[in-house]
Amino acid sequence: MTVVWVTIGGVALATAAVKAAGPVLLGGRDLPARFGSVVGLMAPALLTALVVTAVLADDGRWTAGASAIGVAAAGVVAWRGASVVVTVGVAVAVTALLRLAGMS
Repeated sequence: MTVVWVTIGGVALATAAVKAAGPVLLGGRDLPARFGSVVGLMAPALLTALVVTAVLADDGRWTAGASAIGVAAAGVVAWRGASVVVTVGVAVAVTALLRLAGMS
């Protein structure tokens, strides 16, 4: 078994343990309001962290290339109220055009 599969298995088990911890620890009780607001903010924070590192990190250093500008353009479009499909389309189009123009 390779290191990759062991890592995948470990991450899967850790994820299952984290997901099971809430129901096991709370035992059917409602989550306190203070924690509910934090849980609601965890998904957007995690998504933001993943997008930022995927877009700005390149080979161990921070860069702002075509993909960063595409994501920024998509952010503006999403902020202005566009649908998800339009937002993704803007990100793809801006990134593709900048890469065609020679920006990496």
